[in-house]
Amino acid sequence: MTVGSDTSGTSDTSTLPSSNCRHSRAQSWWRQDTGPPAPFPIPNRSCRASAGSCPGSTVAASTGVRERTLSETLARRGSKHRVTTAVLAKPTNLFKHVLNTVKVNTLSKFIPNTVTTSSSATLCHPSSVIVAVVEGRGLARGEIGMSSINLNSPELVLSQFADTGTYAKVITKLHTLMPLEILMPDTASEKGQGTKLYNLITENFPSVAFTAIQRKYFNEKKGLEYIQQLCAAEFSTVVMEVQTKYYCLAAAASLLKYFEFIQNCVYAPKSLKVSFTGSEKTAMIDSVSARNLELVVNNRDHRSDHTLLGVLNYTKSPGGERRLRSNILEPPLDADTIKTRLDTIQELLQDEELFFGLKNAIAHFLDIDQLLSALVQLPKQDTVTCSWTIYNKRSGGVFNLQQCWIFSLALTLHWPRFESILAQIKTVINDDTSYMKGSLNMRTQKCYAVRPNVSEFLDIARRAYTEVVDDISGLVDQLGEKYELPLRTSFSTARGFFIQLKLEGVVLPDGQLPGEFIKKNNYSFTTLDLMKMNDRCDEALKEIFHMSYVVVCRLLTGVYEQIHCLYKLSDAESMLDMLLSLAHACTVSDYVRPEFTDTLAIKQGRHPILERITAQQAISNNSYISEGSNFVIITGPNMSGKSTYLKQVALCQIMAQIGSFVPAEYASFRIADQIFTRIGVDDDFETNSSTFMVEMKEVSYIIHNASDRSLIIIDELGRGTSAEEGVGICHSICEFLINLKAFTLFATHFLELCQLETLYPNVENQHMQVQHVCRGDSGKESVIYTYLLTRGYSEERNYGIRAAEMTSLPLSIIEEAKSMAAKVSKKLWAMHHSEPGMLRQRAVYRLATRLLQTARNSRLDPDSLRLYLKGLKRNYEQVQNHQAVYE
Repeated sequence: MTVGSDTSGTSDTSTLPSSNCRHSRAQSWWRQDTGPPAPFPIPNRSCRASAGSCPGSTVAASTGVRERTLSETLARRGSKHRVTTAVLAKPTNLFKHVLNTVKVNTLSKFIPNTVTTSSSATLCHPSSVIVAVVEGRGLARGEIGMSSINLNSPELVLSQFADTGTYAKVITKLHTLMPLEILMPDTASEKGQGTKLYNLITENFPSVAFTAIQRKYFNEKKGLEYIQQLCAAEFSTVVMEVQTKYYCLAAAASLLKYFEFIQNCVYAPKSLKVSFTGSEKTAMIDSVSARNLELVVNNRDHRSDHTLLGVLNYTKSPGGERRLRSNILEPPLDADTIKTRLDTIQELLQDEELFFGLKNAIAHFLDIDQLLSALVQLPKQDTVTCSWTIYNKRSGGVFNLQQCWIFSLALTLHWPRFESILAQIKTVINDDTSYMKGSLNMRTQKCYAVRPNVSEFLDIARRAYTEVVDDISGLVDQLGEKYELPLRTSFSTARGFFIQLKLEGVVLPDGQLPGEFIKKNNYSFTTLDLMKMNDRCDEALKEIFHMSYVVVCRLLTGVYEQIHCLYKLSDAESMLDMLLSLAHACTVSDYVRPEFTDTLAIKQGRHPILERITAQQAISNNSYISEGSNFVIITGPNMSGKSTYLKQVALCQIMAQIGSFVPAEYASFRIADQIFTRIGVDDDFETNSSTFMVEMKEVSYIIHNASDRSLIIIDELGRGTSAEEGVGICHSICEFLINLKAFTLFATHFLELCQLETLYPNVENQHMQVQHVCRGDSGKESVIYTYLLTRGYSEERNYGIRAAEMTSLPLSIIEEAKSMAAKVSKKLWAMHHSEPGMLRQRAVYRLATRLLQTARNSRLDPDSLRLYLKGLKRNYEQVQNHQAVYE
């Protein structure tokens, strides 16, 4: 049969397709003016991935060469590097940790937040997540259950919140999920008296569809029955975990019932991945902090990729992008998980062939979650019409799954369970043809997707279909001979088979087409006989699809018994894609592998987003926060770089905690359970809140939810009210946070707060340096910003007035402002002094914390440790002698 090209273009036959190692060397740079007086002891074997020679390391010399070569090769060859079987078969730690496992517990430890990844929408695809939320009533008010499912990913995610900060955690979780629709009980908003949770959700998500469901559908018993019925056997341990979580079970019941209603289909028994996630497994970053830090959305241009996600996102698959996004918004807390990721990235950087081979292979992977979603959905009513529709989706999913490159990876690694699944598919599904585009090719492929001799009735129906198609081709040939016209057969989804004629160079009798041809247009037409044959063809297709659907359903019943393997393979693929993306980011910029201790110490750290935006090297700064100096007050003029520095520290913390290398020469972090930011001075017109009220709400949230393991960033607090009230409020808030022991960076223009250093030994004053330069003959002084952070409080006075001088304000106003500011400053700083007893207490406290750090973290050799301890003793004796002279 000769088939021509469709006029709509649907008949397409194309195939688918350095420096040295940081030993105790950090002790020297912390003795500079930019750091505290004595360092914390650090390991003597931490090497950068881009390091050159490193004493005591057998791979350090090659590491630096490999990263430089890798970076150059990336720019030179891009994605042209081909994957080979040798690359995939390498017995590396990468596969040991990421892929070569079929045990759920091992994989879940490596991927602690798997549930969030498939429930999060990608940036390049519209959201498809539906979330159900229900809150307890009466004495249980404040206990909230949540259930979410992605229409493109067959994974049910359950969450329950019952501790402090419940409402804030729910809102944060919803921001992470980016829901398409939110379901809540109709009692939450009855008679216009919405509950607190309902009001918070509608205020924070005004553009998200809200659906009120009858309260009776939020039934925890029904939810438990659903989970027991649908959960795949390998994930059935979740039943024990959630059987007492009544509210998340109730949310699951309503969500699955609603899914059944809107999709008109249900999930196949024992085919669904069900996961329970709690807030204790990941660090919490509230939505305000995520917006302030521009983690996934740029505040000025939502389409811009100048975000942390944009900096790190070199993923090749939708699953990898989803996982990277969810990890940035919810970094893991498990130190072993983070270390394993760092080991994997370092291995990728050291093996160029492995890196490019895997990156090229990942680019060919399909969205396995979406394929699985098509496989596990069943029609509510098993009719011929439904089977025709569902078969189109499920047969395509089976065929794509068979052709997926990830199976090549699985087979290369000799995973018996995956070989068993693929063997089942191969006994039923044809694999001798590649996936073809074009409506006719796709229809023909689905007709013959099932192998011959699997079903006798199916073979008979296909022969009948072939005979009809041959008759159509013969009819067109007869008409062409009868009228001596160059006719050909074409096909479109809407019209079926029709006749096409090229009129170029053809002479028609009397200039007209024969009267037998009806429904004429310029080039295509049909006949009554051809229309009847199309009807016969459609009837044959319905029979074929229905019988093929039965065969495919029987095949999938066997696949469901091992479907957990496909879920784990999907998890491994998305995790590998994310790690390759993080490794790629290391080759674009000079990043270093971080360590995890009880101290935040960054040498020459850089802002990752700013580094990407600016063409030249960004200004780097040192950072040091420990238990002995956990509260850092940062002062400096306007535009000196305080806000940028604060965001830089928070971004580096998040990068390290997701397992990424960071932009610095050396970096050590303490794992943070929560990251809070208070940045910006905008009014909130929607809630009729002034700048000061917005500040107080955000700080109140921090105070009520922060712990001693949190990282807190506060920028310019108290500027929305009078100077006296602002200083008073800031002073009391600072004292609360100082006693909390959280790591806190507090930027302020209230220089009076610098006196806290004389009251509390764990407070450190730092400031942004500026230089004053006289302009030529005029002698007028100008300010040059160095953007460098140094110890001590700012010696600058009246830098707000200096900023005003740069405007068009009259000179008389500026001079009067200087005079008044000088009088006020003289009174405020009259009491700024340190008592001898306080200085002695501060020295003892610093010595004690340094000794504790040494005992917990030091891996120095005995000689280096002895020198370090002698230095601590010498510094303490100097302070004591100074106090004796002072007294």
